[in-house]
Amino acid sequence: MTLDQLRIFVAVAERGHMTKAAELLGISQSAASAAIRSLEQQHGVQLFNRVGRNIELAQTGRRFLPEAKAVLERAAAAHDVLEHVSQTITGSLSIAASQTIASYWLPRRLASFHEAYPAVRLSVTIGNTRQVETTVLDGTADFGLVEGRTESDILRRAKVDVDRLMLVVAHSHPEIAEVSRGHPDIRELRWIIREGGSGTREVLEDLARREGISFADLRIFLVLPSNEAVRQAVEAGAGATIISELVVERAVAEGSLRSVSIDLPKRDFAMITHRDRQASLAQMALKAHLGAKAGETVRG
Repeated sequence: MTLDQLRIFVAVAERGHMTKAAELLGISQSAASAAIRSLEQQHGVQLFNRVGRNIELAQTGRRFLPEAKAVLERAAAAHDVLEHVSQTITGSLSIAASQTIASYWLPRRLASFHEAYPAVRLSVTIGNTRQVETTVLDGTADFGLVEGRTESDILRRAKVDVDRLMLVVAHSHPEIAEVSRGHPDIRELRWIIREGGSGTREVLEDLARREGISFADLRIFLVLPSNEAVRQAVEAGAGATIISELVVERAVAEGSLRSVSIDLPKRDFAMITHRDRQASLAQMALKAHLGAKAGETVRG
């Protein structure tokens, strides 16, 4: 007795017609008839009564039908278990993320990923964009999450979100001179910035370039290694900074910081992976969970 024989028996029993059952199962009428005949001969029973061109269940067939269905249901359940086991995503993931992403964007998303994939172990290291790029290139991290530009042409980059940037000063900061409406004179501001290699610092560098100003001509007062240190220094009145809205939105809402009107482009949060390394199932699952769009190898 085989599962195929049982499937054919149930189909014929439910439809009362050999040809219709064969069409449903995608086999020939002769193959269906042979399967039923073989099943009857193997066990010395008659499962169907042939009445003219029609067939109907014999008494033995009526007793056998629920048992046959139960066997097929158990076989389907067993198949589902094996399929689920084969697709269970396990392993470990090493993630390198820049500070803004690691501190403000990533934690909730990793928590929900863990709910969906509890067998995957996660570890996160934090650095600036340049440091994250290095860890992905040397294989220390499986993939990175950055907001700044990357330099290597062997990295694949996929956008996962968009970040809004703000120019902020302390609430008590004097009014800021403008070169034109909505364009503050950035040469007159005293700046609190992140270290070299930071995507946040890169935004100010780009702004100075667009304004035709040498970065060296800006009044850099403090260079600090973290977003939190920058925010606290600005709140204390030390100067101005350009920083992610994620970092300062609460301080702006509470009034310790105020936003200065300026046209700043949004920037992408991006996942970076090494183009020559095979992605594991866990990596593909996290990429999908974070909403990464199909990546393409890019430089810068």
